[in-house]
Amino acid sequence: MLLMRYCSHRFPIPCEKRLTNFSRRSWLAAARGNLSCSFAQNGNMDVSLSNNSTFSGMEDVLMGYIFGKEKATKVAHLVWKHVVQKGDTVVDATCGNGYDTLAMLKMVADGSGRGCVYGMDIQKDALENTSSLLNESVNPIEKELVKLFTICHSRMEEVVPKSTTLRLVAFNLGYLPGGDKEVTTTSATTILALQAATRILASGGLISLVVYVGHPGGRDELETIQAFASELSVEDWVCSEFQMLNRPLAPVLIFLFKR
Repeated sequence: MLLMRYCSHRFPIPCEKRLTNFSRRSWLAAARGNLSCSFAQNGNMDVSLSNNSTFSGMEDVLMGYIFGKEKATKVAHLVWKHVVQKGDTVVDATCGNGYDTLAMLKMVADGSGRGCVYGMDIQKDALENTSSLLNESVNPIEKELVKLFTICHSRMEEVVPKSTTLRLVAFNLGYLPGGDKEVTTTSATTILALQAATRILASGGLISLVVYVGHPGGRDELETIQAFASELSVEDWVCSEFQMLNRPLAPVLIFLFKR
């Protein structure tokens, strides 16, 4: 079962709401961007469909995720595509093995040398893996658009120029796949990174988090993020969460959209 949490001043209801009455048609409409919802005071939800779709491609991935056939990271990447444009500047706050960095690069590179990906990780192995993946996957001109830093994500403001219009900051939290599982992201540094991201993100930008909770400290990190997101201004932010209820160790997707 999937729990969706959506925080916005448009819906005067508690942040946590189980959408258990959605039909498959409603889920498909939501995936296509054709769904509008309103809640009565008794908690019942009215669903209406519009004729226009602005989120092409979302249906298959979202439905695959709901039915356990797609990974949370694939959903995240598809959401990014509806925010990031060619020539944008973005941040991969946790490079890991480089797959998010590569996905971002493909979104911002336009062949003219515009666009930039700032990637960071505290582990040199992660940056070496990321660099190797880029060497295998893109041409040298495109790779020059990626700036890699061996630095904690809490210090992203030290590497992103102050005048930058930043469209996306993405986190993939936990430990390095294939690396030392004792080295993980922590609540203490992640909260500082989120605070930094909210300061430098442009209006219309997105903070994306895939939060892994199966390691020691992972659940605490998730709760720290949830508390942080819940305190963001509803006038300026729309915060949502996707979580599998009967898979307690499954990664949790969180999106913070800046109006």
